[in-house]
Amino acid sequence: MTGSTHETSASGTATVRYWAAARAAAGVGSDVVEVGSGTSLAELLDAVRRLHPDRPRLPDVVAICSILVGDRPVGAADPAEVWV
Repeated sequence: MTGSTHETSASGTATVRYWAAARAAAGVGSDVVEVGSGTSLAELLDAVRRLHPDRPRLPDVVAICSILVGDRPVGAADPAEVWV
């Protein structure tokens, strides 16, 4: 299944890694996104979409792909309730 992973570091950034169709839609293998304390997955995904305004397929692919936060699958959890 298409997906991406998110890895948060102590420096206030999250590394978003794209796989399969998500990589093709983003046009890159990964992004580094600034995050603050209490950043939700929904906010992180909004930031990812803003990083690639020239990639029209990315929002649709991100909306349906499998996502891991660290090594945990997000599954059907509400992205607004998942902290990165």
